[in-house]
Amino acid sequence: VQLVESGGGSVQSGGSLRLSCAASGYTASMYYIGWFRQAPGKEREGVATFDSDGRATYADSVKGRFTVSQDNAKNTLYLQMNSLKSEDTAMYSCAAGGLGYFVGYRYWGQGTQVTVSS
Repeated sequence: VQLVESGGGSVQSGGSLRLSCAASGYTASMYYIGWFRQAPGKEREGVATFDSDGRATYADSVKGRFTVSQDNAKNTLYLQMNSLKSEDTAMYSCAAGGLGYFVGYRYWGQGTQVTVSS
Protein backbone atom coordinates (compact mmCIF):
# COMPACT_ATOMS: atom_id res chain seq x y z
CA VAL A 1 0.00 0.00 0.00
CA GLN A 2 1.31 3.41 -0.94
CA LEU A 3 -0.18 6.76 0.02
CA VAL A 4 1.17 9.94 -1.57
CA GLU A 5 -0.01 13.35 -0.41
CA SER A 6 0.16 16.60 -2.35
CA GLY A 7 -1.29 20.09 -2.27
CA GLY A 8 0.34 21.55 0.80
CA GLY A 9 1.91 24.97 0.84
CA SER A 10 1.88 28.39 2.43
CA VAL A 11 -1.24 30.50 2.65
CA GLN A 12 -2.44 33.50 4.59
CA SER A 13 -4.99 33.25 7.33
CA GLY A 14 -8.48 32.96 5.86
CA GLY A 15 -7.20 31.28 2.73
CA SER A 16 -7.86 27.83 1.32
CA LEU A 17 -5.93 24.77 0.25
CA ARG A 18 -6.93 21.38 -1.09
CA LEU A 19 -4.86 18.36 -0.19
CA SER A 20 -4.86 15.15 -2.20
CA CYS A 21 -3.86 11.65 -1.24
CA ALA A 22 -3.33 9.13 -4.02
CA ALA A 23 -3.65 5.55 -2.82
CA SER A 24 -2.36 2.46 -4.54
CA GLY A 25 -2.62 -1.16 -3.56
CA TYR A 26 -5.42 -0.42 -1.12
CA THR A 27 -9.02 -1.55 -0.91
CA ALA A 28 -11.04 1.01 0.99
CA SER A 29 -14.22 -0.97 1.49
CA MET A 30 -13.49 -2.45 4.91
CA TYR A 31 -11.52 0.12 6.82
CA TYR A 32 -11.30 3.75 7.78
CA ILE A 33 -9.29 6.23 5.73
CA GLY A 34 -8.58 9.79 6.72
CA TRP A 35 -6.36 12.77 7.41
CA PHE A 36 -4.19 13.52 10.40
CA ARG A 37 -1.92 16.41 11.27
CA GLN A 38 0.99 17.09 13.57
CA ALA A 39 2.25 20.51 14.53
CA PRO A 40 5.75 21.04 15.93
CA GLY A 41 5.90 20.07 19.58
CA LYS A 42 2.40 18.62 19.56
CA GLU A 43 0.94 15.16 19.30
CA ARG A 44 -0.58 13.96 16.07
CA GLU A 45 -4.32 14.49 15.89
CA GLY A 46 -7.07 13.21 13.65
CA VAL A 47 -8.59 15.78 11.33
CA ALA A 48 -11.19 14.00 9.19
CA THR A 49 -11.98 10.42 8.33
CA PHE A 50 -14.30 8.20 6.34
CA ASP A 51 -15.66 5.00 7.83
CA SER A 52 -16.29 1.85 5.84
CA ASP A 53 -19.78 3.11 4.93
CA GLY A 54 -18.43 6.39 3.57
CA ARG A 55 -19.56 8.55 6.47
CA ALA A 56 -17.29 11.44 7.36
CA THR A 57 -16.24 12.48 10.84
CA TYR A 58 -14.37 15.65 11.70
CA ALA A 59 -12.36 16.94 14.61
CA ASP A 60 -14.21 19.72 16.42
CA SER A 61 -11.44 22.16 15.55
CA VAL A 62 -12.09 21.87 11.80
CA LYS A 63 -15.86 21.33 11.61
CA GLY A 64 -17.48 23.74 9.20
CA ARG A 65 -14.14 24.66 7.62
CA PHE A 66 -12.71 21.41 6.27
CA THR A 67 -14.38 18.91 3.97
CA VAL A 68 -13.11 15.41 3.26
CA SER A 69 -14.07 13.66 0.06
CA GLN A 70 -12.95 10.73 -2.02
CA ASP A 71 -12.92 9.71 -5.64
CA ASN A 72 -13.03 5.93 -5.64
CA ALA A 73 -12.44 5.74 -9.38
CA LYS A 74 -9.15 7.56 -8.90
CA ASN A 75 -8.35 6.02 -5.51
CA THR A 76 -7.81 9.51 -4.21
CA LEU A 77 -8.77 11.14 -0.93
CA TYR A 78 -9.12 14.91 -0.68
CA LEU A 79 -9.20 17.46 2.10
CA GLN A 80 -10.62 20.86 1.22
CA MET A 81 -9.49 23.35 3.84
CA ASN A 82 -11.20 26.74 3.98
CA SER A 83 -10.95 29.66 6.40
CA LEU A 84 -7.50 28.50 7.42
CA LYS A 85 -6.09 29.70 10.72
CA SER A 86 -2.51 29.88 11.98
CA GLU A 87 -3.28 27.01 14.34
CA ASP A 88 -3.91 24.81 11.30
CA THR A 89 -0.19 24.94 10.51
CA ALA A 90 1.07 21.35 10.60
CA MET A 91 2.30 18.40 8.61
CA TYR A 92 -0.77 16.73 7.16
CA SER A 93 -0.74 13.02 6.45
CA CYS A 94 -3.29 10.66 5.06
CA ALA A 95 -3.72 7.24 6.56
CA ALA A 96 -5.59 4.08 5.68
CA GLY A 97 -6.54 0.76 7.14
CA GLY A 98 -7.93 2.30 10.30
CA LEU A 99 -9.94 0.29 12.80
CA GLY A 100 -11.82 3.28 14.17
CA TYR A 101 -12.38 6.94 13.47
CA PHE A 102 -8.93 8.08 14.52
CA VAL A 103 -7.33 4.88 15.80
CA GLY A 104 -5.54 1.83 14.56
CA TYR A 105 -4.35 3.09 11.19
CA ARG A 106 -1.96 0.75 9.48
CA TYR A 107 -0.75 2.68 6.44
CA TRP A 108 0.63 6.21 6.35
CA GLY A 109 1.81 8.67 3.76
CA GLN A 110 4.87 10.84 4.22
CA GLY A 111 2.89 14.02 4.63
CA THR A 112 2.58 17.45 3.11
CA GLN A 113 3.32 20.67 4.98
CA VAL A 114 0.66 23.32 5.45
CA THR A 115 1.76 26.70 6.77
CA VAL A 116 -0.77 29.42 7.56
CA SER A 117 0.53 32.88 8.27
CA SER A 118 -1.48 35.49 10.14
